[in-house]
Amino acid sequence: MKINTAENLGSIIRQKRKADGLTLEETAAICGVSYAFFSALENGKETVRLNKVLQVLASLGIELEAHTRTWSGSGNAS
Repeated sequence: MKINTAENLGSIIRQKRKADGLTLEETAAICGVSYAFFSALENGKETVRLNKVLQVLASLGIELEAHTRTWSGSGNAS
């Protein structure tokens, strides 16, 4: 799934949690974050802290992969 928004990421995390049969409270404890933080993350809150997001992803076994794109146009240096 392509992640373009905080909601996309939250959806992936929610799907994984449910697939693992975990509650919000259980998952927050496993990931070492508060219930409130985990709930905000699943709901796509845009102001969550990146280091905690990465901590949650690692705890749940979710891997992110970055792909760079090239910029096209006449303003690029050669």
